[in-house]
Order: sequence, then C-alpha cells, then structure tokens
Amino acid sequence: MNQGPRYQLKPRRRREGKTDYRHRLALLKSGEPRIVVRRSLKNIRVQFIEYSEGGDRVVSSALGSDLSKHYQWKHSTSSIPAAYLTGMLAGMRAKKGGISSAVLDIGRQLPVKGSKVFAALQGVIDAGITCPHGEEMLPEEDRLFGKHIDEKLQEDVTSIKKKITGGDGE
Repeated sequence: MNQGPRYQLKPRRRREGKTDYRHRLALLKSGEPRIVVRRSLKNIRVQFIEYSEGGDRVVSSALGSDLSKHYQWKHSTSSIPAAYLTGMLAGMRAKKGGISSAVLDIGRQLPVKGSKVFAALQGVIDAGITCPHGEEMLPEEDRLFGKHIDEKLQEDVTSIKKKITGGDGE
C-alpha cells in the first residue's frame, strides 16, 4: 500500500475503473448535453444529461425494456435493432424537452465500428438531434433493421419506428 505525506488517494470511481475523468471533463467543456449510452446484458439505456454544479440532471431517458412495455416489442431488448429504437425513443423525448444537439458519451466502453452504442446514436440522429460523429462508425441499415437476425424483424422495427415518430417513419 502506498503511503507517505505526499501520497494522494485517487477518486473512488477512478480506482474502480468506472469513470475516466479526463474524458468526462472534455465532454463537459463542450457545453452541450451528453447522450449517455450504457449497455447491459439485457438492456440498453440512453439518457440525455445536462451538467450542473449540484450534480448532473437527466433531461430525458429511454430504456430498452420500454419497447416491450409500451410498443409491444417481442424480441431481445439488447440487440442492435433494439438499441436503434431505444435511441430513437430517447431522441424524440429529448426533442420534446427542448434539446436539439448533444455530444455522445460512451463512458469506458470501447468504440467498436457498428456496435450497439453507435446503433443507439443512429436512432438519436434519426430522431432529429444533431451530434458530431464519424459516419464510418455507424452500423449499416440492414443491421439496424435486423436483417442479420431475422427477415421478419424488419417489419417489426419499421412499425415501432412509425409509432415512435408519430407515423412519419420509413
């Protein structure tokens, strides 16, 4: 164990490997709300968070299980199509909350091309929120609509997309 008068203990969340404070500071300096995307084994969570000195404030949020509760989604809530629809749902809720642009915060997840995190970002962008991103990182449309899982899944994704956007989806 390190000791001594000059030794300074690192913050708890850094010691646990949960927060990269340099990356967080860079995101906060932008002055934009953050699109926080977190994934678990069963769900995707997309939140729009604004910084305040008293603590971050969640403006809007969507969880993958919201699709099965409110939109009759009968498939996995942790797939790429579910991440896309969850991002779209969160984006539509954020638009109602007055947000028009934000920056993506993926935390300590690795930025893998075409991953669920970027599928959620594509959903947010399709909902009308502007966010700086690289086009090469976004998944292909076939994967967003679930053709790699099942041909019938595309119909379900399209119908739920129309419900979320109010009928003006593809």
